Amino acid sequence: MALRRIISNNKTLARHLGSNMNYGNLRGVQTLSLPDLPYDYGALEPAISGEIMRLHHQKHHQTYVANFNKALEQLHDAVSKPDASAVVVLQSALKFNGGGHINHSIFWKNLAPVNEGGGEPPKGSLSDAIEKEFGSLEALVQKINSEGAALQGSGWVVITTSPSPRTVLSSSVCVFDPLVTKGSSLVPLLGIDVWEHAYYLQYKNAKTDYLKNIWNVMNWNYASQVYEKECP
Repeated sequence: MALRRIISNNKTLARHLGSNMNYGNLRGVQTLSLPDLPYDYGALEPAISGEIMRLHHQKHHQTYVANFNKALEQLHDAVSKPDASAVVVLQSALKFNGGGHINHSIFWKNLAPVNEGGGEPPKGSLSDAIEKEFGSLEALVQKINSEGAALQGSGWVVITTSPSPRTVLSSSVCVFDPLVTKGSSLVPLLGIDVWEHAYYLQYKNAKTDYLKNIWNVMNWNYASQVYEKECP
């Protein structure tokens, strides 16, 4: 019974990955693969350097994918034995690396080059929701930047919505966990990576400058599409 419950939790994680999953195959186990970026590595400059984007995508995100797949293969072996102790031990690796993959897959979509709409303010129903919940876009940006700057160590700050129970907009701070661990109905609209690997090479210890400049390439069009789908 306990073993089936643990496996079920992994299926919940897989459902939350949804369209952010690129699949491969390893010994009959469906695995993840690194998603392509929808723009060139240098396309977000000067807000985010091409060198950071290349390292962030090819090294950090790729490591999450590789380690998730390794843990998934080990889980497959543990379940087939069955070895309940091994299944329990593997949960933290799946959660950490699966969460890293989910968050980064969304993060790449949250960004866009300036000549492709990056930095343009939200329109339509999302703009109205921001005005209603926070008073203005500027107030929302200030809140997110304050939460990101105050986050000690590594983590993410995320703008969320929830169709059930109905929540127009809120913000959430997490370390590496995907939002599903905070509530299965929470939907991420925009997330900012405030792990040091996302900015330190360019901004050094000036995290506040990174948080300020990243809004110049924020893809509000993507956030609006998600919001209108989830909260029609």
